[in-house]
Amino acid sequence: MRVLLTTTGSRGDVEPVVGLAVALRELGAEVRVCAPPDEDFVNLLARVGVPLVPLGRTVRSVVGGSKPPTAQDALQFASELVAARFDTLGAAAAEGCDVLLATGLMPAGARDVAEKLGIRYVFACLQLYGLLSEESSQRANGLYREALNSHRAAIGFPPVDNVRDYVFTDRPWLAADPTLCPLQGITDVNVVQTGAWILPDTRPLPDGLEAFLEADAPPVYVGFGSMASYVPKDIAQVAIDAVRAQGRRVLLARGWAELAPIDDANDCFVVGEVNQQALFRRVAAVVHHGGAGTTTTAARAGAAQVVVPQIADQPQWAARVAELGIGVAHAGSIPTVDSLSAALTTALSPEIQAQASTVAGTIRADGAMVAAKLLLDEAG
Repeated sequence: MRVLLTTTGSRGDVEPVVGLAVALRELGAEVRVCAPPDEDFVNLLARVGVPLVPLGRTVRSVVGGSKPPTAQDALQFASELVAARFDTLGAAAAEGCDVLLATGLMPAGARDVAEKLGIRYVFACLQLYGLLSEESSQRANGLYREALNSHRAAIGFPPVDNVRDYVFTDRPWLAADPTLCPLQGITDVNVVQTGAWILPDTRPLPDGLEAFLEADAPPVYVGFGSMASYVPKDIAQVAIDAVRAQGRRVLLARGWAELAPIDDANDCFVVGEVNQQALFRRVAAVVHHGGAGTTTTAARAGAAQVVVPQIADQPQWAARVAELGIGVAHAGSIPTVDSLSAALTTALSPEIQAQASTVAGTIRADGAMVAAKLLLDEAG
């Protein structure tokens, strides 16, 4: 079975697809991933030996600046992505493909490629935000409809009125853990929930990080992933001061925002790309933006969380963390030293720590394999 997977977005949109690719390969499928050529993603796919088909330009070139993309930037990027899917993704699928699965940032153009070639198409979302928000439907039309219909006309296809509904199909998959992202009573859409697609990570932690962890009590991890253009410019200063106010050491994740220490004190250690699955089991708490991947990894590790949501689905993850009692949803996207320190006081309490440990045992690790088996069954 030949499978083509495609995604666009941050690492949280790419790593789950790599997890699915590895599971598919274990079942004997031939798998390729069509994704942006960011260095992080190139290295990730090379690490597991899954071929990458580069799709469009790097995501970091769009969202990694000092300011969020403008409306015009977003429209241009959307148009480029649609063109890349009709061209690059279409060419990759035409080389030999039995099934195409698309996820990540609105994959407009992927279903069209599959239908043109007569192959099975599956859409999967990594969270519920796009399914539940009418705003997301309107935004999808505004960003993608003109470009999509232009390319559809070129291959003799009729125009699409509702981009989101067409891309998502009437039976979308949800690659999110049922504990963290329950479906019951939330939507009437016929959603197939597979569980989160987790890529197993057995890499050892770097020696310097190991030494830092062993030197004293568990530190607090602070990281905001790809949110370079959204997090406040003083977020490192605020976070370090807030963690120090709790009498804790700081593990600062560099991320796309290139966060850096504020002084030379030895209570702060900076990490780059690292095995979070191993690391989060050894920290006192995880302060983060509320991406699906970080939330799931922290929950599975039993780490208390402080979520400072910035955009899109992140407030939903923050609310669920608070609802489960495994952490705190920070009020607003711009923390102060006082507000973040107060949130950490709660997250570091024995009650939250115990609940985080309990909930960790409910987070499934088999979602990628469940999805891989289902995909091969449906395609075969």
